[in-house]
Amino acid sequence: MKLLPAALIALLATPAFAEGPSLDLVAPIAEYKLYVSDQTEQLVTDTRAFVAAVKEGDTEKAKALFAPTRLSYEKIEPVAELFADLDAPIDARADDYEKAEADPEFTGFHRLEYALWVTPEGTDVPAIADKLLADVEELAKRIDGLTFPPETVVGGAAVLMDEVAATKISGEEDRYSHTDLWDFRGNFDGAKKIVDLFGPLVEDKDFVASVEGNFAKMDETLDKYRDGEGYVSYEKLSDDDRRKLSALVNTLAEDLSTLRGRLGLG
Repeated sequence: MKLLPAALIALLATPAFAEGPSLDLVAPIAEYKLYVSDQTEQLVTDTRAFVAAVKEGDTEKAKALFAPTRLSYEKIEPVAELFADLDAPIDARADDYEKAEADPEFTGFHRLEYALWVTPEGTDVPAIADKLLADVEELAKRIDGLTFPPETVVGGAAVLMDEVAATKISGEEDRYSHTDLWDFRGNFDGAKKIVDLFGPLVEDKDFVASVEGNFAKMDETLDKYRDGEGYVSYEKLSDDDRRKLSALVNTLAEDLSTLRGRLGLG
């Protein structure tokens, strides 16, 4: 994406940059902010369509929209998680609540996933759908006014891979729909975007080449599970498939955990 001068000027005026970060980081931070803005805009658009299908009772359409709608959220997850009061109601899983699926505090994407794939749609589902959309729209407003600290952005690449390694390889994220590979793709693309922007600033070119090679391997592996515009059910992957994915994700997570230090960001 071409960097817009106005966005760069606005970013230079923020407190974080007034304190004097390396000028080398200004352009990639500004471009990343634009990337997040684009993904957030897409998230709002897609969530509106998903919520409309849920409220209309069009279960098949809502199911088809569920994973693609979440894709944008997964790409910007480290930024979304800065707002814990929104991230939880948007993306929390049943295990995060005392009464699990029966807990009234359990809302968001995974509550609607549960309704679509496991239980008949109840009278509370339209209200949950409305709340999801309101939370996503509020998230977009907050992100629009957010200053992006370089260390948070660069650290986000490792966070995305850690998310997959720690909780998603097991299949617990999308346990009702088994659309986990869509989430992997979102996390993978979000991490790669950060590396694409900041990798050129890393002095150790062998390290960068190694990371890029591992991204290519991950990309090739995910493509094996393509099904049309999306991915096969995660249930179709064998234990060996999952072990191979896990090994690739862990390697990337370990490499990316050093990225901040390599850029002098602590």
